[in-house]
Amino acid sequence: MRNRSKNIISKIIHIKGLVQGVGFRPFIFVLAKKFKLKGWVKNQNDGVIIIAEGYLKSIDSFIQSIKKEAPFASNIFSIETENIEISYFDEFKIVKSKNQSNEVTEISPDISICDNCLKDMKEQKHRINYPFTNCTNCGPRFSIIEDLPYDREKTTMSVFEMCEICKNEYTDIYDRRFHAQPVACNDCGPSYELILDEKSYFDFEDILEKTSNILKSGKILALKGLGGFHIACDATNENAVKKLRKLKIRESKPFAVMFSSISSLKEFAFINNEEEKVLHSWQRPIVLLKTKKELAFSISNGISTIGAMLPYMPFHYLLFEKLKLSAIVLTSGNLSDEPIIIDNQTAKEKLTKISDALLIYNRDIYNRTDDSVGFVVNKENRLIRRSRGYAPSPVYLNFDTEGIFATGAELVNCFALGKGNQAIMSQHIGDLKNLETLDFYEQTIKQFKKLFRFKPKLIVSDMHPDYLSSQYADKLDVKQLKVQHHHAHIASCMAEHGIDEKVIGVSFDGTGYGDDGNIWGAEFFVNDLNEYDRKLHFEYIPMPGGDKVTKEPWRMAISYLYSYLGKSFFDKELEFLKNIDKNKVEFLLKAIDKKLNCPLSSSAGRLFDAVSALLNICTYSNFHAEAPMRLESIIDDKVTTDYSFDINKEISFKSTFLEILNDLEDKIPISIIATKFHNTIIKVIFAGAKEIRIRENINKIVLSGGTFQNRFILEKVENLLKANGFDVFSNNKIPSNDGGIALGQLVIAAKRRELKCV
Repeated sequence: MRNRSKNIISKIIHIKGLVQGVGFRPFIFVLAKKFKLKGWVKNQNDGVIIIAEGYLKSIDSFIQSIKKEAPFASNIFSIETENIEISYFDEFKIVKSKNQSNEVTEISPDISICDNCLKDMKEQKHRINYPFTNCTNCGPRFSIIEDLPYDREKTTMSVFEMCEICKNEYTDIYDRRFHAQPVACNDCGPSYELILDEKSYFDFEDILEKTSNILKSGKILALKGLGGFHIACDATNENAVKKLRKLKIRESKPFAVMFSSISSLKEFAFINNEEEKVLHSWQRPIVLLKTKKELAFSISNGISTIGAMLPYMPFHYLLFEKLKLSAIVLTSGNLSDEPIIIDNQTAKEKLTKISDALLIYNRDIYNRTDDSVGFVVNKENRLIRRSRGYAPSPVYLNFDTEGIFATGAELVNCFALGKGNQAIMSQHIGDLKNLETLDFYEQTIKQFKKLFRFKPKLIVSDMHPDYLSSQYADKLDVKQLKVQHHHAHIASCMAEHGIDEKVIGVSFDGTGYGDDGNIWGAEFFVNDLNEYDRKLHFEYIPMPGGDKVTKEPWRMAISYLYSYLGKSFFDKELEFLKNIDKNKVEFLLKAIDKKLNCPLSSSAGRLFDAVSALLNICTYSNFHAEAPMRLESIIDDKVTTDYSFDINKEISFKSTFLEILNDLEDKIPISIIATKFHNTIIKVIFAGAKEIRIRENINKIVLSGGTFQNRFILEKVENLLKANGFDVFSNNKIPSNDGGIALGQLVIAAKRRELKCV
């Protein structure tokens, strides 16, 4: 019977944020019942709409409970309420989703399997060992969604017709699988196929047995994951790992490893509470950890960290049960630097050439997502690669971003769209110089435009004319804005922390096109979101061979030595020079003298390259940033001494190099020299910041750029600056490397548009 009490009121409640695909509507339904409310809840493009009728006190308590008890994977950005005319509903129900505007709500990232679903795989008759078990709290989301609102027919699950049992669960409001769009079971859902010795196997128990035998016998398996293919082998088998390196043409870049459990992981890596928390989070990223005991040597190839993760798909758990191994290598399923493969046919064509068997399943991956990567410093998780589990969650800004498209950088690319006050970040794309990656970039832009109902009105890109992301922008017939690379780095961090004022911006990385046409890479700015003033920078040193120095760090070592000592460095009998052809060195010096293909660089990355080569740690680099990584890897954190340097308008490292040469002559261990060099950089950042604070009376300092992925420097410099009263900000949720550039570009464009500068 309808309750027509005079004290009854009606409110419309509009909730925005990550509220679809995370069990939000069933949660609202149960909560409404608890508070004896009538009305309905529904999804629409821009969030969740609720009509709630009841006593004022009950509705208020209902709203408070939404805020406090929302599902763990949800993220409420706003709750707006308005009193409306009473309809006197008989009950509270969930009504069908509507697609009625160009506004969009957040799209859930993929979520690792929950404990209840793990339990169901052992207890529920129709889901015993079912490798695609999921519910409203877990499972694929972004990787399978084709359009909004998030309903099954708009995902790649649409081709699987639910059996009666699953349908009952899906339609039962009190069931954990109510409207869980990927719901499925052994009788009606996706299934695996193992291709081995040109034969196909479909029985899952048989597949598990054969798959575990393949891995245990030292063979290599290509398998379809959540957001793309992986390649796996036994992480304790040196021959298997070496073979994988050879086949994948990946000479020395460390492989990621999946451990069977946290207890297995603790045997091989040092791990603190914060790192454990990140590893166990529903995002399940790869976390860089300090090595305690080595697995196969070739996994990290002498680098003192392991990129570790825990199982996140039902299949991973089932595989480890059968395997009885502590860990498997689980690296991206691709060739060289190409994007991770997502479709079965391409995997059959390409991955069978580098694996002994191929494990596929018959559900399509619509949105490609690599594993995310991060590390913990000063008790905070810092993302290096933002993809599975994080993309496409937006960053909320205090600006109107509507219609702004930020094309991102060229290396470690990621782009961003502006919707309302959100910056919607794409998943990790990669190096656009690779043709397949460029195709992936353009295809993903199309998919994001459709998914987020996006029409660009303003394009913002890097001012480097040769970046393919800048050239992509140039081809579009839309108003354009160019942004300086290091300003974008600092702005990315400011956007993440909601800062909109003048700060000291310290941007250290490898390469960025400077206002003067030189290569920048170690800037001390005073900047806000609109403009910047370059107050200090590292001195310019020729980069002989241009970008070739990133693959041959010995070139930068020679360039620094020649700049500081002339040809007298030949008298030093330096170890690293013994492996370099003298004719090549002489040719290099002539090129520097004649200024042939020797752009000037003030890059922090090139300085690290030079020191790494000078210490004979890395003279030739096989992967991006190998030289600085190896330099960091040998740090002895008991060493507290440093080298001297000169700070004027430019910061010179001549005395640093002279003292390093003395230490080499005195046979000081290179681990001590490497640590003293790192301590010097920390001291340089502090000295620069202190000088600018005195001059400009600014206390807020923002650190960004790829150099701040160096955990030793980030930890020490943050602590030193804070101990001396600075307000310090660094990147957490957005990578400090070029993967964060798009966010910086977008917020600068939004600010300049607000100021009517564009």
